[in-house]
Amino acid sequence: MEKTVFEQMGGTCTRLGDYLLPDLMLPDEEEQLIGIWGQRRRRYLKEHHRILYYNLLTSCKLNSYLADIDRQAEELFSRLVRQMAEREGVTEALKARDSMTWIGRMNSICNRTTEIVNNKLIYS
Repeated sequence: MEKTVFEQMGGTCTRLGDYLLPDLMLPDEEEQLIGIWGQRRRRYLKEHHRILYYNLLTSCKLNSYLADIDRQAEELFSRLVRQMAEREGVTEALKARDSMTWIGRMNSICNRTTEIVNNKLIYS
C-alpha cells in the first residue's frame, strides 16, 4: 500500500476501521505554577482575545507566557506598594503607633496598585 503524504513527511498513522488517523501529539510543556495575575490574564485572553489565546495554547507557549506575566505583575505590584508606602509615610512606626490607620492606608495603597497592575499588564 502506498504511503500517505503525512507518512512520507515522517508522521505515523493508526488504522481505525477503514480510516487512517494521524498520531498527533503536542510537545510536552514545562509545568509552571500560575498565580492570581496569570489566571486573570488567562481569563481575559480567553474572553476577549481568543485568537491570541488559542495561538498560545496550540503552540504550547500559554503556560510559560502566563507564568512570565504573573512574575512581571508580582514584581510591579511589590515595587509600587513599597514606593507608595514610602512616599505616603506608611511605616512600621505608624503600624506600632496606630495599627488601624496603618491597615486602612495600606489597603488603599494595595487597591490602587492592583488597579495599576491590571491596567498595565493584565487587561491590555
